[in-house]
Amino acid sequence: QLRVVESGGSLVQPGGSLRLACEASGSAMNSYTIGWFRQVPGKEREGVSCISADNTTIYGGSVKGRFAISRDNARKSVYLLMNSLKPEDTAVYYCASGCHMCTGTCTLPPHGGQYGYWGRGTQVTVSS
Repeated sequence: QLRVVESGGSLVQPGGSLRLACEASGSAMNSYTIGWFRQVPGKEREGVSCISADNTTIYGGSVKGRFAISRDNARKSVYLLMNSLKPEDTAVYYCASGCHMCTGTCTLPPHGGQYGYWGRGTQVTVSS
């Protein structure tokens, strides 16, 4: 499994933007499906976005149109750009590595599914 580490979480005002980074250690990241999930204490984990090896992207319904996922293979990183942030986006955000060499539509199962390695998470707080 590809080891990943998140960074970029912070306190931001409603309507603001933030970019999270998911960086791989060791192997190249470009051939792995990478997913972003978030979780609030006491609530079920929610799939936010994923990107497949061929750069097909999927977004959860609550973030579609506001968030954008992208890769930078040279930096072995996947980014999650979050715009128009709302207080309900407050959560711990996790990135996870999934299927190797999988193309086409990726999935965001709340239970994690085929995402085998998870980072420790980064806190995003949206508040005035």
